[in-house]
Amino acid sequence: MNKLQSLLLIITLLVGGVSTVAAQDYGKAYEAAEAGDFQTALQEWRPLAEQGNANAQYNLGYMYDSGQGVTQDYAEAVKWYHLSAEQGNAEAQNNLGLIYQNGRGVPQDYAEAVKWYRLAAEQGDADAQNLLGVVYQYGPSFIQDYAEAIRWYRLSAGQENAFAQRNLGVMYYSGLGVPKDYAEAIRWYRLSAEQGNSFAQRNLGVMYYSGLGVPADYAEAIKWHRLSAEQGDADAQIWLGVMYEFGKGVLRSNVMAHMWYNIVSATGSVKASEWRDNMVAKMTNADISKAQQMANECLNSSYQNCGG
Repeated sequence: MNKLQSLLLIITLLVGGVSTVAAQDYGKAYEAAEAGDFQTALQEWRPLAEQGNANAQYNLGYMYDSGQGVTQDYAEAVKWYHLSAEQGNAEAQNNLGLIYQNGRGVPQDYAEAVKWYRLAAEQGDADAQNLLGVVYQYGPSFIQDYAEAIRWYRLSAGQENAFAQRNLGVMYYSGLGVPKDYAEAIRWYRLSAEQGNSFAQRNLGVMYYSGLGVPADYAEAIKWHRLSAEQGDADAQIWLGVMYEFGKGVLRSNVMAHMWYNIVSATGSVKASEWRDNMVAKMTNADISKAQQMANECLNSSYQNCGG
């Protein structure tokens, strides 16, 4: 998802309850899919799916959903996900929730999304638990229920789902469904950030910069903003520009500030463009040229070589 974020869907090998021949066919299909040979996977999975194998049905649904080995076809994805979900396959139920939430191949229907997310969530699927929380937090007014969002986020976060941990951080930071508690927000953001969630890393950086829930610590703020910026988070990159411009936690550097503002301006940010241009009056032509070169190097290295 996303997203929203970012939800990673994987094809899984589950062969319990099928014949030896069917298991071999399923295994052959799985190996083909792992090798990127989706045509062979499709040929092996389709007969199993038509015979009622829930896992093969899920995988066919995923292939049509993602357009792997077939022309992307949301209606066909919905068909196979439904067949699998009705047999209790949690991943198919979760993906149906996504499809109804986003209106892919079906009319958007939050009530139907909640139905399928809940079926998967009640089986302990951490992704579904988090997504159910998202619908309760951000859905339309007839669905919105912060207490329910908190409940499902907690269950998912208890399984170390980084998105749910991040979302709990947001709830505590904003006081949604719980009393506002910056220390608790910090705790959940940290758990998520340590798993590499860029949103949580950036928010942790903001809280260390501002002294919310923790003593202000610019060095920690720089650390977390940098980790987020290296994943392409534009807000974290802006924060790095600000901290280099004013020497917060780092030596003041107009070159580094210009570099980060310039990088974000490439995304179309008017604010970043204005702040970059404001730096020019403080810089020599040589410094400007250096900053521009560094920005190109940073972008070309996918944010891994960004001048230190």
